Amino acid sequence: MATTADELRDEVRRRYAESARAVTDGSAGCGSGSCCADDSSTNAVGSAKFGEVLYDVDQRGELPDAAVLASLGCGNPTAVADLHEGETVLDLGSGGGIDVILSARRVGPGGTAYGLDMTDEMLALATNNAKEAGVSNVHFLKGVIEQIPLPADSVDVIISNCVINLSVDKPAVLTEMARVLRPGGRIGISDVVAEDHLSASERAERGSYVGCIAGALSKDEYEVGLRAAGFEHVSVEFTHQVADGMHGAIVKALKTGEPERMGLPLIQPAAQAGCC
Repeated sequence: MATTADELRDEVRRRYAESARAVTDGSAGCGSGSCCADDSSTNAVGSAKFGEVLYDVDQRGELPDAAVLASLGCGNPTAVADLHEGETVLDLGSGGGIDVILSARRVGPGGTAYGLDMTDEMLALATNNAKEAGVSNVHFLKGVIEQIPLPADSVDVIISNCVINLSVDKPAVLTEMARVLRPGGRIGISDVVAEDHLSASERAERGSYVGCIAGALSKDEYEVGLRAAGFEHVSVEFTHQVADGMHGAIVKALKTGEPERMGLPLIQPAAQAGCC
């Protein structure tokens, strides 16, 4: 069982590398323990709640099969981000590249879509998928979402699909988002979010960390954290239940002020009883 931050991150990296290899080998779309797979500790998390089914037929038709199979998310951020021609978009935890490719098409040749991922296997898969899709305005970056390898005020829109809940330092992620967004920039994120009454240990009882359950922030934690990072017009809206008291959610916010380091407490690794 992973307990430290480094161990949790390595476990996430290993599970998503397995998923990428499964797609490349043609054996499966979801690696064991990934967000789109059933979680052994709960019967509520099923394939209808995660993965490719959250994209409509027309969107799936725009994509290579491997990109669709590699979809491990809990929502469809490109459907809510309201992307415009010429914008610069950043996808945190871009995986097999499905949302980067869709974003690249939305912003057009005058725009740019970045994908950030820490897993070599996913980056290789995403690069191949983008080539097959024929999109040239994409750039995939290796790194962690707690330290985004882009300069300040360089991005118009940040999207992410069921990845922030996997971070071992969520305050750093929210602060980094505010740093790289231009004034007036916005976020349109899909994530798993807990109801406010659930404690960290109760979240861990409902599913594993790598299964996108144990590490989820509560609705109030998300809202407080985003405001502390410098965001306004914050909204966290539940869309569908993925476990008892746990929901897929759409998270939106606008950067209008200067970010500050927030005092949002982390979910301590010791509470991750359901992990791995």
